[in-house]
Amino acid sequence: MKTYVNTLYPGDYFRDWLVWILGDRIRNKNCAVDVFKYSPSSHTVCRYKFRDEHYSVIAKFFGEPCGKMKRYNAYEAMTNEFNNLKRVEQFINVARPIAINSDMNYVLVTEYISGKSLFTYMESEKHLYDRLTSVAHMLRRLHDNTEGYYNKEREFANFHHVLDQLRLDHSTRQRFNELLGKWWHSSLIDRYSGCMVHRDATPCNYIFRHGVPYALDFESSWENGNAVRDLGIMCSELKNYFELNKGSGNNAEPYIGHFLWHYSRNEEDFHYVTRTLPFFMSLGLLRSARLHRRYPHYNYLLKEALECLKALK
Repeated sequence: MKTYVNTLYPGDYFRDWLVWILGDRIRNKNCAVDVFKYSPSSHTVCRYKFRDEHYSVIAKFFGEPCGKMKRYNAYEAMTNEFNNLKRVEQFINVARPIAINSDMNYVLVTEYISGKSLFTYMESEKHLYDRLTSVAHMLRRLHDNTEGYYNKEREFANFHHVLDQLRLDHSTRQRFNELLGKWWHSSLIDRYSGCMVHRDATPCNYIFRHGVPYALDFESSWENGNAVRDLGIMCSELKNYFELNKGSGNNAEPYIGHFLWHYSRNEEDFHYVTRTLPFFMSLGLLRSARLHRRYPHYNYLLKEALECLKALK
């Protein structure tokens, strides 16, 4: 949700700095700047719209955390996302990074991308197959162009961290631990190489401007991850949305199959992806469960997450 919060005029320190770093992109150096705040968000995130300039930027203030995690290295988080964006903009469309500044609440400034999110297309289902094809191709380019070594241990440590956050009863947690042990010893999660993964491949982080996809928010991205992780998170989001809003999570299956097919190089690759996917779909469903702990839907997410892990053969 976006809310108007203020208008800045010449003489405001932050506004004047923005005008300076944007250079020729702003013709009228004395224009007013309208400020809109986004929520919910892990940090303070605002859009700065330059009046009559047809230009906006997004500022993310890492020194102003809004989520549960309050203690972290704001400088490291700011520079990490800036560097990630600089790297991946060589391969895919992103909100291009413009500047960072430690003296202004550790702010990262990126270009503003107007358009419709993938989530919007999920609501109407109009052109959803085409949009999922575009995102699949984008993720394929990201993964193929950022190969490195593979950190399997971190994938499992993160899974257990999410389970820790849910504070499950002892028997349920033990069941998850047993199933994760089987996946650990399975060759399916082993890979010869890893790659950069977005890690937050949710529908709201993919925007379409004139039909062209852009990826947003690389704050939590990882090097040396498992490529199927991004696919699993996206597919869990599709299943969860259709369960809540479209009658049944099963109604998402045609879209999930389409998405995975267009990501895959060939039938062999598709077979590998679909066999590995349940592990990361389980993780995605548990991530969603953190937001539904006080609602009946929470039990559905836990059940589906367990069923995904049981799919190992």
